Amino acid sequence: MILSHIDGFINHLRIEKSASSLTQASYHADLTQYLNFLSEKYSLPVETISLQYLNHKMVREYLAAMQDNGLSRATMARKLAALRSFVKYLCRENIIPGNPIAAVSTPRQDKKLPRFLYPMEIKMLMEAPNTSTPAGRRDKAILETLYACGLRVSELVAINVNDVFFDEELIKVFGKGSKERIVPLGSKAKTALQEYIALGRPYIKRDQLDQAFFLNRFGQRLSARSVRNILNKYVEIVAINQKVSPHTLRHTFATHMLNQGADLRSVQELLGHVKLSTTQIYTHLTRDNIKIIYDEKHPRG
Repeated sequence: MILSHIDGFINHLRIEKSASSLTQASYHADLTQYLNFLSEKYSLPVETISLQYLNHKMVREYLAAMQDNGLSRATMARKLAALRSFVKYLCRENIIPGNPIAAVSTPRQDKKLPRFLYPMEIKMLMEAPNTSTPAGRRDKAILETLYACGLRVSELVAINVNDVFFDEELIKVFGKGSKERIVPLGSKAKTALQEYIALGRPYIKRDQLDQAFFLNRFGQRLSARSVRNILNKYVEIVAINQKVSPHTLRHTFATHMLNQGADLRSVQELLGHVKLSTTQIYTHLTRDNIKIIYDEKHPRG
């Protein structure tokens, strides 16, 4: 039965792939959704659905149903990726003899440029926290670090006190798959972090053994959700007219670096991307930059 193998697959992701808890939960939800689709379509109890229902025809019908329900191509592709990963696990464990969904093609993706903020919007956002309070100093340090280092929110909240090297102006972070990398720390972010560690963090009640750099008001490690809520608060204060997430600041970091002349390979290293193709989505230029380049380079500009 399909259900009986899901827990083993999730353990495989956790132990052998070092997948984050969010990834584990997402894959579990995606596989459960596939089972629910089959259960409803064929009037079968979820626990009785056999591995025979994991085939090319059923998965194609599942994709069609998602499309009919208005799901985006990106969401469909992610759910298909979860099924593919699960099937590869089943093959590797010799639970099934071959890959029955190998021929299922991924839905063609809409090419969307990542959302990013303009320098003036970044300036407004960085100046929004009230740095006369411990929480405000913490929030400013969070915003400055996300933008200065291009971190994923999961990387930010995992930072410990001894991961920040102020003299060298570097931060040690752990990315996807627990891969360690060292990223430079800009001067403004360094100042914000120093002010938080000296005038903010000591005034937050905490367990003396807790080495988490960013703490909530209970003295515990700040969660990714809390960071999103903090960012939303300041986006609302400065009235930025678009949806902004911590990943938007990562997109903005990459866009601004490339627009200022950084080479793609360097930005790839800074972002912790395994493939250069992942970084290439940031090679768009703002309208302002396109106009400047035109004026500078065209013979009759």
